[in-house]
Amino acid sequence: MTDQPATDQAATDRSAALTYTSYLALDEVLGAQRPRSDEHDEPLFIVVHQVYELWFKQILHELAHLQERLAAGDTAHAVRTLRRVLTILKVVVAQIDVLETMTPRQFTSFRARLDSSSGFQSAQFRELEAVLGRRDRRAFAHYPDGGAQRASIEAAMSRPSLMDSFVAYLVKHGYTVPDAVVSRDVREPWAECPEFQQVLLQVYTDDAGPSTVAEHLVDLDEGMQEWRYRHVKMVERTIGDKMGSGGSAGAKYLRGTLFQPVFPDLWAVRSVL
Repeated sequence: MTDQPATDQAATDRSAALTYTSYLALDEVLGAQRPRSDEHDEPLFIVVHQVYELWFKQILHELAHLQERLAAGDTAHAVRTLRRVLTILKVVVAQIDVLETMTPRQFTSFRARLDSSSGFQSAQFRELEAVLGRRDRRAFAHYPDGGAQRASIEAAMSRPSLMDSFVAYLVKHGYTVPDAVVSRDVREPWAECPEFQQVLLQVYTDDAGPSTVAEHLVDLDEGMQEWRYRHVKMVERTIGDKMGSGGSAGAKYLRGTLFQPVFPDLWAVRSVL
């Protein structure tokens, strides 16, 4: 008896009665928690971090759509998408409350089983940083050359950042953005630009759709900073200043990421509004 052709198998799969379990692939999802110890608190640690990765995936999905809407000059859908991302960020930050129900001793009981694994290895978060404008080869240096994760981060650093998409959106709405900003090399980090800040002043003076988008971008920037702050405080209260998992610098490194705005021009312009 020959194997069933792939096309026939696909048709059979589609014809099978869809259930809640099969639609959500719950057998795979609920079977993805594989603790390396018998400690009571390890499943919580795994679940929270898996949920983080699911939310990072959704945020990346939403930001790709947002960049398309901005490039098209679509204010309404850009605002709606930003609001969704902001709401997801609030959920992501709130999950830290769940992690903080675990005491330092409870975490220590299984921490050694993590071996070299570390949150610093989250490729999706590095990709998210790249979409928001990070341009630093160190972000993917430790990923294997030729690997899918490294390729995704590198690709994100080679595409227009979210601020570049906002620039394109402003041009669509008739604002005269300096050529040096419009045609900049998107592979380079964004640098504060006084001339662009003058454009933003006009955006806020007009107080129309573009100013609403600008304010939501500030909300997004603030939300990312809130996430970083809550994350570092959670690490401090859990392991203090010990070295992080996988040999990372732990809280010391995380503190160095605080209060670094993603969209510096949107913050700088507030001093002159």
